Amino acid sequence: MGKPYSEISWTNEEKEFLKRFKDPWSIQVFLDSIAYNPAYECRSPRWVIRKLSAHCFEGALFAAAALNFIGYKPLIVDMKAFNDDDHVIAVFREGRNWGAVAKSNFTTLRFREPVYRSLRELIMSYFDFFFNIHGEKSLRSYSLPFNLTSLDKRNWAITDEDLEFIGDKIEALHHFPVVSEERIKKLNIAGDYMLRAGMLGSIEEGLFKPSKLK
Repeated sequence: MGKPYSEISWTNEEKEFLKRFKDPWSIQVFLDSIAYNPAYECRSPRWVIRKLSAHCFEGALFAAAALNFIGYKPLIVDMKAFNDDDHVIAVFREGRNWGAVAKSNFTTLRFREPVYRSLRELIMSYFDFFFNIHGEKSLRSYSLPFNLTSLDKRNWAITDEDLEFIGDKIEALHHFPVVSEERIKKLNIAGDYMLRAGMLGSIEEGLFKPSKLK
């Protein structure tokens, strides 16, 4: 276990809880085991530990905090979508390769092994699996990693404050497009088998309600 980049004032009980995580995959297993939070709010990693519930943004923040605890930089990436929810993931590096930990109401938008040689390559691994409930492939752009150590003075990991301000910060970052306008017009709809796989176990209340296909 490496030294944390952010010095977070966890309680002794929280430290004992976080010691269960030995690697990024163990963090993913935890996120997969807890309930999906459909509420329009954004609570801290401390809240996630106490309530055992998270949506994608809360899950990314928790994953970043847990990754920080075991010696990785607490980095998150924003992925913008059209006619769908945006997605936020916690990213990490093993050597020169990128991987990701994520909470999602869709099974296909979660963990990625650290085998991707660039951040764009990692993001593109989500493209065919990033679709709304109509099967429209909706990923459009992504940000560079945002290092949460810049927000240590606001106690982002343990505060009772709603963390929507972090969402505003990453929303304002420059985002790199992943698909051209010309190609968007030619994108295929995800097959029924992919829709079923992606929505396996999803919480209806937490699903984005897109406008209907024309």
